[in-house]
Amino acid sequence: MIPIFDEKILLAFTKFLESTKNIVITTHYKPDGDALGSSLGLASFLKRRGHTVTVIAPSEYPDFLKWMVGSNEVIDFIKNTAEAKQAFQNAELVCCLDFNDSKRVEAMENTLMKSTAPRMLLDHHLDPKEFCDFTFSFPQIGSTAELVFQLISAMGGQKLIDKDAAECLYAGIMTDTGSFRYSSVSADTHRVIASLIDAGARNYYVHEKIYDTSTESRLRFLGNSLLNHMQVLNEYHTVIFTATKSDMDRFKHESGDLEGIVNYGLGIKNIKMAVLFSEREHVVKISFRSKGDLSVKEIAEKYFEGGGHHNAAGGKSSLSLNDTVAKFVALLPSIYKA
Repeated sequence: MIPIFDEKILLAFTKFLESTKNIVITTHYKPDGDALGSSLGLASFLKRRGHTVTVIAPSEYPDFLKWMVGSNEVIDFIKNTAEAKQAFQNAELVCCLDFNDSKRVEAMENTLMKSTAPRMLLDHHLDPKEFCDFTFSFPQIGSTAELVFQLISAMGGQKLIDKDAAECLYAGIMTDTGSFRYSSVSADTHRVIASLIDAGARNYYVHEKIYDTSTESRLRFLGNSLLNHMQVLNEYHTVIFTATKSDMDRFKHESGDLEGIVNYGLGIKNIKMAVLFSEREHVVKISFRSKGDLSVKEIAEKYFEGGGHHNAAGGKSSLSLNDTVAKFVALLPSIYKA
């Protein structure tokens, strides 16, 4: 395994953890598989090292992630604000996983930043902000879950990764690499996966829990999206999906039901970019995906108050759904000209 951690920071962090600590682990708003998997995987390791650990999510997360061992103990900041705030007040260390800016925790930001505990950042997004005392940032790595494994190994704790933690980390790596098909997947990624399987992770089980547990309404919502709300702009090698609030209500939308829809666009021949616009209260959320050299991160940052990775990014718009789509379509000639 290639060493990737700054020795001075790693040594300081390891020394800091020599005595038992009360630790909070948190991640970004609307946690996905990597956010939750990396958080629970690290929590398991730290608990086995004798620390007291509380995982706090800034919001709810999809039901298809709730099979992960430890997820039943995660505190939802929105639903249990007082309990979460108390945990931050008691913390002697706050671990910030899978986000590069305190703004990514949204309503929880003030509580996070008011904590007097040292903060550790472990993340793979570009351009991290300076808000932590220990920063481990590696944008070239495909997932934060892979970084958790690398950090644990660098601290000499790989043997403390049990089956449950291994499956959480496997889920995080699998989901954030598009089932291992993105360019960020390296030989080291597969070596990490092999080690997680050696530790007991059941690859077939994790895949089933993530991808084969849809509700009937979610599948019907997907079918409706593909049939009625997919626009193919062949001249710009782009696919646009829209998810209206009325359709989300009609199909009893739950957190996570939009997960993966945008990727279907990239499955069409000669398509280089797919975008999902979803209508929410007072805002339109945008998910960008691309292939090759086309950077959706730059589009999200420049035009839609967002950011992310080169081929996967997110943004938002205060315009109406139709006006947001119109704004994006008007940008396509300049995007492809550039």
